[in-house]
Amino acid sequence: ILAWIRQCFHLIPRLSGVVPESCLLIVVGLLVGGLIKVIGEEPPVLDSQLFFLCLLPPIILDAGYFLPIRPFTENVGTILVFAVIGTLWNAFFVGGLLYALCQIESVGLTSVDLLACLLFGSIVSAVDPVAVLAVFEKIHINELVHILVFGESLLNDAVTVVLYNLFEEFSKVGTVTVLDVFLGVVCFFVVSLGGVLVGAIYGILAAFTSRFTSHTRVIEPLFVFLYSYMAYLSSEMFHLSGIMALIACGVVMRPYVEANISHKSYTTIKYFLKMWSSVSETLIFIFLGVSTVAGPHAWNWTFVIVTVILCLVSRVLGVIGLTFIINKFRIVRLTKKDQFIVAYGGLRGAIAFSLGYLLSSNHQKRNLFLTAIITVIFFTVFVQGMTIRPLVELLAVKRKKESKPSINQEIHTEFLDHLLTGVEGVRGHYGHYHWKEKVNRFNKIYVKRWLIAGENFMEPELIAFYRKMELKQAIMLVESGQLPSALPSTVSMQNIQARATPRLSKKLEYLKEIPPAVETTSKLFMMHTLHSYSCLDMFISWLQTPCSVSSDVLLNLQQIHPVPCLLRCAP
Repeated sequence: ILAWIRQCFHLIPRLSGVVPESCLLIVVGLLVGGLIKVIGEEPPVLDSQLFFLCLLPPIILDAGYFLPIRPFTENVGTILVFAVIGTLWNAFFVGGLLYALCQIESVGLTSVDLLACLLFGSIVSAVDPVAVLAVFEKIHINELVHILVFGESLLNDAVTVVLYNLFEEFSKVGTVTVLDVFLGVVCFFVVSLGGVLVGAIYGILAAFTSRFTSHTRVIEPLFVFLYSYMAYLSSEMFHLSGIMALIACGVVMRPYVEANISHKSYTTIKYFLKMWSSVSETLIFIFLGVSTVAGPHAWNWTFVIVTVILCLVSRVLGVIGLTFIINKFRIVRLTKKDQFIVAYGGLRGAIAFSLGYLLSSNHQKRNLFLTAIITVIFFTVFVQGMTIRPLVELLAVKRKKESKPSINQEIHTEFLDHLLTGVEGVRGHYGHYHWKEKVNRFNKIYVKRWLIAGENFMEPELIAFYRKMELKQAIMLVESGQLPSALPSTVSMQNIQARATPRLSKKLEYLKEIPPAVETTSKLFMMHTLHSYSCLDMFISWLQTPCSVSSDVLLNLQQIHPVPCLLRCAP
């Protein structure tokens, strides 16, 4: 029934263009909960164990496995600042001011202590990736803002869960010393980094296992899901961050697993993860609506309204203050419009809701906190989620391009990476591109040798990249149904491969003899000219010319891009 409702919802463009899908699911949950209560039955309530063990892992794994690595790594510093420092700021700002509010006798909450308010502040600071994805995928915001908010929501959840556990332990103890605060800070880093380490280990194990599945292709997707879930359970068992473990596991294993498994296995993993996470998202929002009707609630107008206002104010002040510092170190600075969307896009959702339900039933103000949390979720999802698209159009915020990047664009992106690495080397400045090149070289020489099956790891980087892009575009054509009118037969493809193999072998042997001074520019020129397989022969012929640095080649290269010629002149 829910699948049918979602399908009908997307068939009405006017409705789906204004109302986020998460709002629809919450409304359905409210109707289902109301109907159950009318007939006299007890509405089902979202159990925290069900949420953390069954519903949350598919969503985090889907986000981590298909995380856009390039924009994430390029903005990882900004994302970490927003996720860690921003979350700490929100938790202490909201919790501290709510504690001051509770000390006013007319509010009637003088029994609420500081630790309880900080615990509540850490819960409402959780930016939910489910709600963010549901809204941001509809408005097609530019890639920079999308990865900042989405990356923050992923890491923010891990930070929030750690803070929640810390404040809960402090609440049980009652008194907190300086040593307890110091140990809490150490525990924060141990839990977060420990989860990353556990996830990376299981990701490497999954990649290594995929080397030996060529004869049993049917079980390849199983290992991806199995190792990921084992990483999550292992982290939770040792009281580490399971969310960080899932993200790290998905990010680490994906490039090696996809190099080993078949295309059918890749398709199975992709669509099963998408379906699994979609079902989990649907159930979470339905349970949110049903639990809202089920109660119990404790309403305090002053506390609830001030909580909503403080969440908005802390988010805005945090983004503005942190961006002021971040922009001093960024090349591409965040504009005022970008800051507004980042601040306005901090939607709360299932993470805050489930953490609220995790509170002990003996907690002094559990029902009040749950009511305030649900109110914040409804306000952010309905009000902010429904108004963010008109605001984006009103402010003329840069949108994401609908078209997929072509092979030519991807190759030129790699070309610029190599170019900037060379420029950093000439300047003697070891920046982002220098260390990225070091990591890629270490990965190619040592890691791929053990995690990728066959001789694929020995293939030159640019040839492998070009092959990957060709396969990616072929898969896109197959999935979209835009196949060419005539495809080459298997026999003709074998003939092409038989003719190409000696040439590639000769090229590989020649590449080994290229002097170091010429190697960088050769890679750059290859990156620019390698647009089709027909260009490969032309490039090999150029490499086999006796004078690799002839004036006419240099002139052609200079007409293409002037800056690489500096590398040609480098000693």
